[in-house]
Amino acid sequence: MRGLHGDTGYLLYRLGLRSGQLFNASLHESGLRLRHYALLRFLATSQGALQRELSARLGYDPSAIVGLVDDLENRGFAERRSSPDDRRSRVVVLTEDGRAFLRDTDEAGLRVTNDLLEPLGSAERTTLHALLQRIADTELTA
Repeated sequence: MRGLHGDTGYLLYRLGLRSGQLFNASLHESGLRLRHYALLRFLATSQGALQRELSARLGYDPSAIVGLVDDLENRGFAERRSSPDDRRSRVVVLTEDGRAFLRDTDEAGLRVTNDLLEPLGSAERTTLHALLQRIADTELTA
């Protein structure tokens, strides 16, 4: 029987947890968590999104999205606007303060990634990222 560390799925799970812990620690002073950051990062690459779209794209429960958006709105990092297609729907958009927060936290995010991947060389990091991206692309479109 193989050992626990012989299970690739378990290793991915453990490293994901560790990455989340390190990232949450880097965000601690802001009062935000990785889930907030992920939502902001998604909004930075879009013109805004409906809450249900955020739920589907990020893989978060719809009720969690409501709370996360509330938190970001309270900090002035995001805002809900009426959808131009359906005035009953609300589109969540990133504010300039939200963009500034992302710029300020980019360096911390890179430090977390570099600390986690420190045992790997540059080429290995590139390969790892490419392989994970290929898996994610397959999983997220399924």
